[in-house]
Amino acid sequence: MPPIILITRPEPGATRFVAALKDLPGDDLSVVLSPVLAIAPQGSLPDLTGVRWLIFTSQHGVFRFAELSARRDIPAYCVGDTTAEAAEQAGITAISAGGDARDLLARIAADGAAGPMLHLRGAHAAADVAGALTTAGVPAGDAVLYAQHKVPLNDAARACLSGTAPVIAPVFSPRSAAALFEGVDVTAPLVVLAISRAAADRVPEGAAQACLVADRPDGAGMLRAWPEALARAYRLEGTNRAQ
Repeated sequence: MPPIILITRPEPGATRFVAALKDLPGDDLSVVLSPVLAIAPQGSLPDLTGVRWLIFTSQHGVFRFAELSARRDIPAYCVGDTTAEAAEQAGITAISAGGDARDLLARIAADGAAGPMLHLRGAHAAADVAGALTTAGVPAGDAVLYAQHKVPLNDAARACLSGTAPVIAPVFSPRSAAALFEGVDVTAPLVVLAISRAAADRVPEGAAQACLVADRPDGAGMLRAWPEALARAYRLEGTNRAQ
């Protein structure tokens, strides 16, 4: 049996990642979509007077800002290329740090950018970007514009995780990695492809036969790791859980 791809990323990232996978050489595999996080509006946009830079650590922050404000004259630092692309498409001049929060802070420091800065984020943040900037002497604040609510796996996802065909599960955050295993007994041979070490660390011990980590914490890094994840899954074909 060929592997099944289980995508737990919220939209629009889920569809974009599947489309990118289909552009890669290889078999046309079955895909199951079951987002484990739902994005919902929360909070309001603060006064932007005096803000010299916006900071986005996800495209969802960009989407919410674009809904709440017609301002497009404040440039933005973005954690990665996907977020920067979303900002540019919304009409915001954007600089991509091409990585994670540490890369973002390093890029701001290297550029010598001056505040005040405003980090527009979700209710659950992987790092205190505004706090780190303030400690480094760059005035910065933050505002929550959306929440990420957990969503149970759908029936199709539960069926593939409790089946016998190999499953490849890309996970794009620590929270989604943990949610993947909540309330389900995984019996399928499973390969987890994690966007970061922090995400990989949320995979329960023994739950997966293989757990790979992208070389960079972004979509491009996940795509580079995909051939190895696929090869691992094919090697697991027909196997049971690891002993």
